[in-house]
Amino acid sequence: MIRADLHNHTHYSPDSILSPEYLLRRTRERSIDVIAVTDHNTVRGGLVVQELAARDWPEVRVIVGEEVRTRDGEVLGLFLTDDVPRDLSARETIARIKAQGGVAGAPHPFDAFRSGLDGFMDELGGELDFVEGLNARMVFRRHNTEARKFARARGLPLTAASDAHSPREIGRAYVRMADFWTPAEFLESLRGGNLSGRLSSPFIHWVSRYATLRTKTGWRPPE
Repeated sequence: MIRADLHNHTHYSPDSILSPEYLLRRTRERSIDVIAVTDHNTVRGGLVVQELAARDWPEVRVIVGEEVRTRDGEVLGLFLTDDVPRDLSARETIARIKAQGGVAGAPHPFDAFRSGLDGFMDELGGELDFVEGLNARMVFRRHNTEARKFARARGLPLTAASDAHSPREIGRAYVRMADFWTPAEFLESLRGGNLSGRLSSPFIHWVSRYATLRTKTGWRPPE
């Protein structure tokens, strides 16, 4: 069995302070085998982390992904190679993720404080590949519980993730699952996986406030 943390952000997301190097170091320290890098509206961070891991941290496997803002809420794409543009409908976003050979899921779908697919989950349930059932940045546990109930009622696999934007968050939540190599194997393995971890402190969201302010005042990731 491996441990997979399936939704995280580097400083290529404007609300994260995690450098690619620090993300990989903390991933290894926390004994996470697979890390998904899912920056907001770009795969750039994931590609950088994947390249660094191949060169310096071969024991860590990286899934390149993107958390895409749609007109209907956020959609999580995994196993991507190119950016999926923001501000499309959720349905079109899911189609574009799958056109790359990726898989599409609903991150924190019922979170009252973040942009989830809440009002669109029923109509999109047949098009989603997975639902995030444990997000460590959730303020209220019941929103994770609601996501798990929705997925189980529709036979959808569940993921878990730290949704890290800072070093201390890495490895807070993950899936214990059989190893996989392809997107199809990933989804099949998820069906037998177990969600593990705990919620981060609600105060961790102030890190994102700081990072966003830093970005607005001109800070940019190194080229």
